[in-house]
Amino acid sequence: MNPVDLYLRSASIFGAYVEEIGDDQWHNPTPCTEWDVRALVNHLVSENRWAPAMLASKTIAEVGDAFDGDLLGEDPKAAWRAALDEARDAITVSGSLEATVHASFGDITGEAYITQLFQDHLIHAWDLAKGIGADTTMDAELAPIAFEQMKPMIAALKASGVFGDPVELPDDAAVQARLLALTGRDPS
Repeated sequence: MNPVDLYLRSASIFGAYVEEIGDDQWHNPTPCTEWDVRALVNHLVSENRWAPAMLASKTIAEVGDAFDGDLLGEDPKAAWRAALDEARDAITVSGSLEATVHASFGDITGEAYITQLFQDHLIHAWDLAKGIGADTTMDAELAPIAFEQMKPMIAALKASGVFGDPVELPDDAAVQARLLALTGRDPS
């Protein structure tokens, strides 16, 4: 499965959870201790709003603070849908995988950037499901892919502060549990 398809599936999963959020759940806690449900959704809206600029090879300085702060407004679900549409349009155009993306840590390919978006949407879909009390079972095809992709990068991601310390699990733990533990989440 290519990174575009992986992203589209993981964003669809995250989006399905967004649509399930009840009016009284926006301030529920999530496994991301610094974010409640609203802040978590805002984070993914921001990521999706950044995607067109990043895939157009704009620098972080060129974009500036355009996507800082509350991007959800009065209708968070509509904000999610609009940001997803923008990202989908940018990610699915011919040449997106070959684009040069000027990330905060250096230049990467569009393929690497879209892969990171896939991983983030998949992991945060689990966080959102936990926050709203929905089914937290990950897509059985996507979890192993994300796990294998992230395993070699975990030391760098942990050093950057993106994830906490990996959680210790038995060797025979299911791949979803190992993926979550790898990212510092308690899968229980």
